Amino acid sequence: MGIFWLFFMLSALQPIIKQKLLEASRKRLIAMIERERKSRVVMLVHRQETMSLLGFPVFRYIDINDSEDVIRAIHLTDPEIPLDLVLHTPGGLVLAATQIARAIFKHKGKVTVFVPHYAMSGGTLLALAADEIVMCEHAVLGPVDPQLGEYPAASILKAAHQKPIAEVDDKTLILADQAEKAIAQMRQEVTELLADKYPAEKAGEIAKLMTSGTWTHDYPITCERARDLELRVNSNMPENMMRLMQLYPQPVRRQSSVEYVPVPYRSSRRAAPEQ
Repeated sequence: MGIFWLFFMLSALQPIIKQKLLEASRKRLIAMIERERKSRVVMLVHRQETMSLLGFPVFRYIDINDSEDVIRAIHLTDPEIPLDLVLHTPGGLVLAATQIARAIFKHKGKVTVFVPHYAMSGGTLLALAADEIVMCEHAVLGPVDPQLGEYPAASILKAAHQKPIAEVDDKTLILADQAEKAIAQMRQEVTELLADKYPAEKAGEIAKLMTSGTWTHDYPITCERARDLELRVNSNMPENMMRLMQLYPQPVRRQSSVEYVPVPYRSSRRAAPEQ
């Protein structure tokens, strides 16, 4: 029985110890990147991380806690020190994303947003507020058109205008009114965030395109497409940023869906010999 309880305690503690070691590795790598770039590095990463002991994934997005933490990190940073923000997020609350975007916009030092994989919706709003966006070749941003519940604001507005007003029920009219306000507010917000980076006409053009429901809300804006839009984007992703993302794993499954030899393959490296 003693061996059984010892095994049980070790099994229960193992996920906690593993998580603590992972957190320590993150902090060491973040500190190293900060020394190399002479900047403050802030991670905003939303994974479905979970403790193996419980096994329940937690779906995460940008919320008020995130805005408080990021703004606190910015306040603890000298205004002249560059800020590097690493984003991996599906988006989140408009209020929280707007607060962070405003804090980024007002930071005097250069702000660089790194997108290793994706930064959709509210994440894209943060990227638009930065001085420079660095994306991996296959990373994506997304539109910032407002969503009212389960429906896009632009679609609600379009549906309400396709029928004579006498045939539209009161709830739809109320939603259409809210949708119109939400789109106008977000367009103004994006225009102001871009005001010091582009001429007024170009800033308004980008803001309209990103907020008016031109695409579906999950439309992937690739690095090439972002360049076509004349966003300040490049693909010079530091290798350490990619290493950092490896320290934010998804929940462990019994059998991984993806499998490969986890070492870098360069042009000078010969293929593994056949068995």
